[in-house]
Amino acid sequence: MKRFLATAVSMTILLLSISACSNSSTVADSTSTTAKANTETSTQNDETTATTASESDSASTTESGSDASEYPLSGGTLTYWVSLNSNVAANYSSLADTPYAKEYEALTGVHIEYQHPASGQENEQFNLMMASAEYPDIIDWNWLTYSGGPQKAIDDGVILSLNDVMAENAPNLTTYLQANPDIDKMVKTDEGNYYVFPFIREQDNMCASFGPQIRADWLEDLGLETPKTVADLENVLIAFKEQKGATAPYSYEYSVNNANDPIMFGFGTSKNFQINSDGKVEFGSTTEAYKAYLETMNKWYQEGLLDADIASVDGSQLDSKITSGLTGFTVGWIGSGMGKWNQAGVQNDANFQLEALNYVTEDGSQSEYSYMENRYGGGGSAAITTACKDVELAAKYLDFGYSEAGYLANNYGTEGESYTVENGTPTYTDQILKNADGWPIAQAMGAYIRACYNGQFIQSYGYQEQYFQTQAQKDAPTIWTDTNEKAHLLPPITPTSDESAELATIMNDINTYRDEATLNFIIGNESLADFDQYVETINSMGIDRAIEIETAALERYQNR
Repeated sequence: MKRFLATAVSMTILLLSISACSNSSTVADSTSTTAKANTETSTQNDETTATTASESDSASTTESGSDASEYPLSGGTLTYWVSLNSNVAANYSSLADTPYAKEYEALTGVHIEYQHPASGQENEQFNLMMASAEYPDIIDWNWLTYSGGPQKAIDDGVILSLNDVMAENAPNLTTYLQANPDIDKMVKTDEGNYYVFPFIREQDNMCASFGPQIRADWLEDLGLETPKTVADLENVLIAFKEQKGATAPYSYEYSVNNANDPIMFGFGTSKNFQINSDGKVEFGSTTEAYKAYLETMNKWYQEGLLDADIASVDGSQLDSKITSGLTGFTVGWIGSGMGKWNQAGVQNDANFQLEALNYVTEDGSQSEYSYMENRYGGGGSAAITTACKDVELAAKYLDFGYSEAGYLANNYGTEGESYTVENGTPTYTDQILKNADGWPIAQAMGAYIRACYNGQFIQSYGYQEQYFQTQAQKDAPTIWTDTNEKAHLLPPITPTSDESAELATIMNDINTYRDEATLNFIIGNESLADFDQYVETINSMGIDRAIEIETAALERYQNR
């Protein structure tokens, strides 16, 4: 084990010092509510992406800045408020009951009293906690969604600035951030204050876990080439309809994922704020590219290529359409989408095979836009509150997650139970991959590790290399990251308190209007001849002021 860790650390110094960050303006509107942002983070982290087997964990642990002999610490108790992930809640009423928590207490020497908000009420209970000013020692939350941003949370006396705390008590995280200045910038406020112990994805290609998927077996059966252009894809959808009997050739869960339609990206825009080719912030939904996207979607809807039920199709209906052969092209997650659909689809068709598709574009070139997440997206990050009576203990406890032992505990669990080391690589045991109680892999992982959702550590890409069970799943991240998305992404900027309030007022109305108009354009309830009027309406609602706010926040971020 020691030889494995030593090798891993030396390799990581090279890998992590050159790694880059990415953030997505396409995941959700930049003015999403706290509840939406935290819910999306919680669900999306179940799908964080893996790389190829050649980039295994033996080259991917954290840079340690501490003396491992410091742990376990001499003891103590901390209170810790955190949402209970669904993969844990399926079998445990509290994180405290899991093998993970027991192992972590043994390793750190710190007893944690977990406080879990009721499922589905996280936002309400967070707001009640803020109003009461009665805080636990540690709060795990997406502090980017705090009204006014994390600096406002510091100024409001809710959480501590961690600059001195980290310098004195967090050598592991400090060393990592020094080696990764791009991420270091992300976890500071505009004023230069560290505010959380963050959840960080280890590599760029762990940031694309959602994307376009196509029936590869149908392409082969029909003698069709893999589509590269929008026109190619249209011809494929026609063939699926006419020769495979697909009544909804292209379908997806529009009500949930309408911001991530891969066809939109193919025309050179996202739906939300983005950085254009001139380096300026713009609102994607008012561009000519967005109009071209709407024209194509309307055409496909009228021709029966886009699901006639697109406005209302839900997850279970989509599952049925895909696995029964009514749909041949969709967009979804790697695990809970592709993995689930392929497993169920072969029950109806032994040749069923969904595979990831490169984002199609108008001319077949590399897509400028795609769905990607940020290596640091804000969720799963822990702040120390002003109520904490032992800040040193809290900081050392949280910093453990960025140590070698913390990396293994969070990503792989307990050696000999949930993983063994084979040829220098942590490898999950049958307790995880073939659970004797019949638990799904994600639930078995939830008992032993936090890598299957989030927490205060660096998520290993090797975790999902083993979580994804098929080659199609393993290939998806490489396919979906073959874009220029990072050039257009806004980093995790933080408008001021006043700006946040103004931005929310403007964008709540604009986003509602935009979403209603978009659907009406697609299904033909509104003519695309009225697109210019649609743009004028959004302009009259204050989009220019919203862009000014986003631009100012971006400039402050760049000056951090």
